[in-house]
This record gives sequence, C-alpha cells and structure tokens, in this order.
Amino acid sequence: MTQAARPFAFVEADAAWRAALDRADHLRDQPETLIELWPQARVIVLDASGNALADDDGALRAPFGRVLSEGPGGPGAAIFLGLDGEGGAWFAVDAELVAFDAPRRVDLRAAAAHWSLLHASVFAQARALQFWRSRNRFCGVCGGAVGFERAGWAGRCGQCGVEHYPRTDPAVIVAVSDGERLLLGRQAAWPPRRFSVIAGFVEPGESLEQTVAREVLEETGVRVRSCRYLGSQPWPFPGALMLGFAAEAGADEEPQSSAELEEVRWFTLEEIRAAIARGEGGADDGEGYLLSPSISISRWLIEQWRLAAEQRAQR
Repeated sequence: MTQAARPFAFVEADAAWRAALDRADHLRDQPETLIELWPQARVIVLDASGNALADDDGALRAPFGRVLSEGPGGPGAAIFLGLDGEGGAWFAVDAELVAFDAPRRVDLRAAAAHWSLLHASVFAQARALQFWRSRNRFCGVCGGAVGFERAGWAGRCGQCGVEHYPRTDPAVIVAVSDGERLLLGRQAAWPPRRFSVIAGFVEPGESLEQTVAREVLEETGVRVRSCRYLGSQPWPFPGALMLGFAAEAGADEEPQSSAELEEVRWFTLEEIRAAIARGEGGADDGEGYLLSPSISISRWLIEQWRLAAEQRAQR
C-alpha cells in the first residue's frame, strides 16, 4: 500500500503503527494516573457538530490540559485517547465543557486531506467516540440513562446495569474487473460526473466474501466469480470499517443501474487514466468522469487496479 489514500491508518503497516496512538487500554481504569497525565496532555476539542478547533491556517489547535478550565472539562469528562510515540497523552473533550476557543472549525474530511497522519488519526478516533457517546445516552434495553466510564470507552446503564461499548460497522468496498475493464457506479446524491467502486455493509450471518458477491449483484447486476482481500480503512463517517477487495467477473456481464446506483458501467484503462488526471491539481476541465477523493480507500482500490492493468499491458 502507499500513502496516497491517507490519513486513517491506510498506509504501510509499519507507518500506520508509528502514526497511531498507543491506546493504552490499561490506563483507562487508572483515573489517578490520567489526572497526573492531564496537565501535560494534548487535548483535541470538538464542537457539537464534530468539528475540531483549529488555528487561522486550519491546523489543529490542541491545547495542553493545564490550559483548559478545571471545571467539568477536566480529565473526568474527557475521553482518554492514548499515548503518542514520545509518551505524551492525548484526550478529547466537547467544546461546550471547556473555556477554550479557536479561530476556526475544521471538519474531518478537510483534516484528512491536509493534516499530519498523527493529527488526522487522533481526530478520526475522537470523532468516532464522540458520535457513539452522543447516540448512546440512553440504554437500548430499559431506556435508563447511560453513564460513561473507563475514560470514556464504556457506558453503563444507571437503571439496569447493562454495559455498552463503542461499535464499528463493517462494510466491504470492492474493485470489480472483467479482466480488461473496471466496474464503477454513481449515486444520485454525489457531485456530477463522479464515479466510484461498489460498497455495502455486511449483514448479520454473512461472511465478507458473501457480502462482496451480494452487494455487487444487488447494485449492478454483475455476478462475481472470485474475490480477494486487499486492505482496510477506518471510515468514521460516522463509524464504519471499510474492508477493501478486488473481485473478478465474467467478460460477458452487463451492469444495470439499481435503487442504489443511478448509473453503472465498465471503464477502460484509458478512461481511468483520464479521470485520475482530471482530478489532480485542479485540472478538471468540467467534462468527463471524476473519481472518489484521494483520502478514500475507494480511490486507492482504483489506483491499484490501474497499476495492475498497466503492468498487464506492458507484458
């Protein structure tokens, strides 16, 4: 893999490991230690919309814990994210709980394209947890209020005692080829002329391979003969894990539009090359096809198909 599809740990395994925080699970049950870490810790502050506070240039503004008020926004209300490569702690806190402001607010997609891998990864982690907590304030079993513990990583119903934990929804995303062409589709809500690979959520009782075959058939009418796993990317919009596959279909398979995709078709290598060039450096001529953004695993899958197709053409 390359870093072309950064930032959500979608890079070579060793680089991803270095960029990600050590989540230090053992510290989540040590409130005294977290209080000790708080003054020197960096804190990412998120507003109610899930945007991060940033400086005038759009860079992350993550104050030290000691800068923040000692009121409800202290380590007891913050989420402990982990430790960076130098042993420094990172926390996340809701903006409404602290007396701190910054010139700008940056959303996760913009941060993904411009921030360092570490800062973008911290933001993705914090945003996913913030969303989970905001959607799980009441127990799904009895309706009682949920309180959070383990430094923000677990919820417990105050009425029936049931525990609640953050969830991630698995989804497959697949580059389907007939040996010469790549299958792409577009949703009606997407920007004009944009196409991407096929994706869908895993259903209960399904293997990943079964999901690949079902989703491709449901959305395009194309039958997959085989598939292989290539890589994954956390996608905290708000809480999915994208599992990337390459799949093979028969050359005689004719795609059809569906309720999910308003248009679906086979793309040649030349068309993919042109679409990539059209989207680079603001070179869009206003005509022709566009591809998914460079931060996404979908774009990485397209690039991997292109590289493989070019290698085949040179043989």
